Amino acid sequence: MPRLPLGQWVDSSVDWLQAQLAWLFDAVSAAVTGLYDGIDAVLSAPEPLLFAGILAVVAWWLRGLSAGVLAFAGFALVDSIELWDDAMSTLSLVLVATLVTLAIAIPLGIWAARSKTVSAVMRPVLDFMQTMPAMVYLIPGIIFFGVGVVPGIIATIIFALPPGVRMTELGIRQVDGELVEAAQAFGTSPRATLLRVQLPLALPTIMAGVNQVIMLGLSMVVIAGMVGGGGLGGAVYRAIGNVDVGLGFEAGVSIVILAMYLDRMTGALGRQVSPLGRRALAKARAAAAARTGAKVWGHRPQPVTALVGVVVLALVAGGMGFLGAGSPATATAGGGENTGHGKEISLGYIPWDEGIASTFLWKELLERRGYEVETRQLEAGALYTGLAGGQIDFQTDAWLPVTHAQYWEKYRNKLEDLGSWYGPTSLELSVPSYMKGVDSLDDLKGRSGEFKGRIIGIEPSAGMMGILKDKVLNDYGLKGEYKVVDGSTPGMLAELKRAYDKKEPVVVTLWSPHWAYSTYDLKKLKDPKGSWGKGDGVHTLARKGFTADNPEVGTWLKNFELTEKQLTDLEAAIQQSGKGKEQEAVRGWLEKNPGLAEKLTP
Repeated sequence: MPRLPLGQWVDSSVDWLQAQLAWLFDAVSAAVTGLYDGIDAVLSAPEPLLFAGILAVVAWWLRGLSAGVLAFAGFALVDSIELWDDAMSTLSLVLVATLVTLAIAIPLGIWAARSKTVSAVMRPVLDFMQTMPAMVYLIPGIIFFGVGVVPGIIATIIFALPPGVRMTELGIRQVDGELVEAAQAFGTSPRATLLRVQLPLALPTIMAGVNQVIMLGLSMVVIAGMVGGGGLGGAVYRAIGNVDVGLGFEAGVSIVILAMYLDRMTGALGRQVSPLGRRALAKARAAAAARTGAKVWGHRPQPVTALVGVVVLALVAGGMGFLGAGSPATATAGGGENTGHGKEISLGYIPWDEGIASTFLWKELLERRGYEVETRQLEAGALYTGLAGGQIDFQTDAWLPVTHAQYWEKYRNKLEDLGSWYGPTSLELSVPSYMKGVDSLDDLKGRSGEFKGRIIGIEPSAGMMGILKDKVLNDYGLKGEYKVVDGSTPGMLAELKRAYDKKEPVVVTLWSPHWAYSTYDLKKLKDPKGSWGKGDGVHTLARKGFTADNPEVGTWLKNFELTEKQLTDLEAAIQQSGKGKEQEAVRGWLEKNPGLAEKLTP
């Protein structure tokens, strides 16, 4: 049977939509970004513990004193592990996605409940939306909206929409038909019947749908972090990329705290707004009144008291924010001349060691000159898409002309090449030196059993992975004998360390320069057929128009160079400093290289 070119049709459709409806995507992006920024500004403005107190008072009113105490303790824990800002960003993302989803889902659910035809047409569409892997939605999302929080929110809306529609339809259909007939018999209009009879009685089911929408939104935050969505999802993504168990656990616990709070509060709110729920709640209170302990911990203030408490805390938080707004600006780091005047610059990077080192070096250098610098860890495809779309200003780890050739060919008209700052490099497969008789790629033939048939790779979007799978394995007859394991650079290094410590056979993808060659005794497998190609230069690429907007920074980047010793020393300093302390390592390295900062940014 001939192959159906379904993927090509989808690609063509996406290209057509991008060309014809760019204005619409820009408008949607601006609206979503504005809504997100507004909510995030409100949530991030108060002092963390004051806002935790506001959330605790809400929990006290809805669930009781024990819930309020636990809520405050949970959010205080998030603040204590320095993930408060990320948690508020995640909460903002979930709230925006939930508001937009409900604005679409509830009317659609009502329409489906009132029309069997609409329900029948909508059912397969909702099945498709809910069963499609959520990460697939990110691909057109990045193309249409670039990197950042917008594609994450759009993907979350699409993924969370089906349960909102279905639960609304189910709730309305479950309302007793005799009640509806009675309302109609008394001359009630269809609209009044919906608003006064069906919706109030369907509220418990609809609120269960709201709860599912929120939970699905939280489940998407990590996926949103992969495209620069930030928040706790970005922290989890960084932890995965760096194999940082501690950060992953902290971010995961913070997501659990948010999820439990939102789950319990939406459940309690559903009981508060529903007539049936209020009746059941009154019975539960009466039963609890007989038990002293339950009465104390289950005590809930009157709504007016809770409202007063929230208003007082909000006024205190607002007053503290107002008083703090006038504090004098801090001097630029390192005492450098403030030429940036707070101008924002966004840097993107792939979690490769030279990319991490050069990115945080430039973050420090630019901040010393008065710029506000944001860094985003992204996959290679998302990074180049963000550069081409203008969401990222520049990146310092483009391997050209070979490794990243596919991205350069696709986006070259939307990028500026600011030149190579290091080179030549090399790509290779490497094995530990204790592997005797394995010195060349030819020597891997027929020995897959020793290596468990695996070549440990890095990020699947990395250019060298494409060269390895499409060319190197074919040229040396290794296709089918070895499986390339997709993963991440830190994951590959972790597997190398594990095998090296146990003196086990292992073959990994590596490149030069890399600190692994100074840490472990490794052999670069010779490439007599030249399948890897000639060495690349490590280039700095910027979005189109960046040097015109920032001529001074553009000049600095064009003149940027590091020697092999400087680069490997900086990489080693970052490795020794530990995860999350990259910029501290850069500062220490600059102190050991006096005058270099002034030379790089004169």
